[in-house]
Amino acid sequence: MSSYQLPEGHKLTEIGVIPEDWDVTQIGDLKPFVTSGSRGWAVYYANQGSLFIRITNLSRKSIYLDLEESKFVKLPLKASEGTRTQLKQSDVLISITADIGIIGYVDSNIPEPAYINQHIALIRFNTPKINSKFVSYFLASEKPQKLFRASTDTGAKAGMSLLTVQKIQFALPPESEQRSIATALSDIDELLQALDQLITKKRDLKQSAMQQLLTGKTRLLEVGEGKGYKQTEIGLIPEDWDVRPLSFFIKTLDAGVSVNSSDTTCSYSECEASILKTSCVLRGKFLPEESKKIIPQDLARARFNPKKDSIIISRMNTPALVGECGYVDDDYPQLFLPDRLWMTKPEENKYSCTKWLADILSFQPFSLAIKESATGTSNSMKNISKNSLLSIKIPFISKEEQTAIASILSDMDTEIATLEQRRHKTQELKQAMMQELLTGRIRLL
Repeated sequence: MSSYQLPEGHKLTEIGVIPEDWDVTQIGDLKPFVTSGSRGWAVYYANQGSLFIRITNLSRKSIYLDLEESKFVKLPLKASEGTRTQLKQSDVLISITADIGIIGYVDSNIPEPAYINQHIALIRFNTPKINSKFVSYFLASEKPQKLFRASTDTGAKAGMSLLTVQKIQFALPPESEQRSIATALSDIDELLQALDQLITKKRDLKQSAMQQLLTGKTRLLEVGEGKGYKQTEIGLIPEDWDVRPLSFFIKTLDAGVSVNSSDTTCSYSECEASILKTSCVLRGKFLPEESKKIIPQDLARARFNPKKDSIIISRMNTPALVGECGYVDDDYPQLFLPDRLWMTKPEENKYSCTKWLADILSFQPFSLAIKESATGTSNSMKNISKNSLLSIKIPFISKEEQTAIASILSDMDTEIATLEQRRHKTQELKQAMMQELLTGRIRLL
């Protein structure tokens, strides 16, 4: 039996194999300032004022704070809590209750003053041999996250004390290498942020195009020239458009059946058979990866595969997701529908372009009308009947114009999907870099 050989120049430590010239230390050994917010901040909430950081501002996707959902506080001039919990640049943040171990790094983009609540620990290193950004990246990597979960204090409510925070271990390269690693990972985070901004911009452009094309404000194929608009039950539309119930376009709605699924994770293309989750449709897109493997003994009961040029509609879901739909652009013989999803394949005739119909159903005014037709006494689950869905009124326009609109929106979808795929690959590259750099397998010297 062969024994494991340590790579040359490496050593085995409590946190794994690291270079010989790296140290392992506990946070508390470096004598940092460690604190957390206190309760009672709600009385200071305000529409504007100082930024108040909560767990919702931390993300496992990035060490940088997400300020999209921000709260603000106005503190009295002599409030001691403000002095103790006010953030400074290069502070490291860790969530210590509920969703434990989410890491945040306070950079120059965080306005001053800013404060934290009781669910977040603040770590402030006071020595030049520590690069706080490196520590943030290290604590957010895979192995330290496992240590966070293992060191969680036991009790009725998951939580981690400040004493436990100080016992967290991390690898400590020389300061110059810490800085190089942090810079390399920060550069790829900047690329991810730029891609996120570009994707958001492209999505906004698509929404603008939908607003123009699906309401007839912008016409294609030189149709409708010289004609005006008319007021209808669905709003203002071109004079040469009409209004029809959805039943004019859709004749059948097929639902799947409930089957037992496995927690086994596998790609939808690798599983022998999978059942779709209700999250497989969103804003007109079909997401086949949102599925679970069907257990073998239930395979015989599964029915209805997503078919090319069909539409999947969520008939039973949360209030926010009920009525969501997605256009299916291929056949998926290994996927099956659950009983909470409908599939419809509109008849190919002179009236119907399926992609345009999916765009209409995901367009906000009509998507909202579908959601409002859902019923149910539960605040967590709503249901749409066939009659309610098929009675929804939508525009009736020539198939030629439908096809032209769908083509433009499809091109925009393709561009967005390409950017999303690029972002996904960049994120995978970042994860690989973290694994290599933060364990010393690749050295930046």
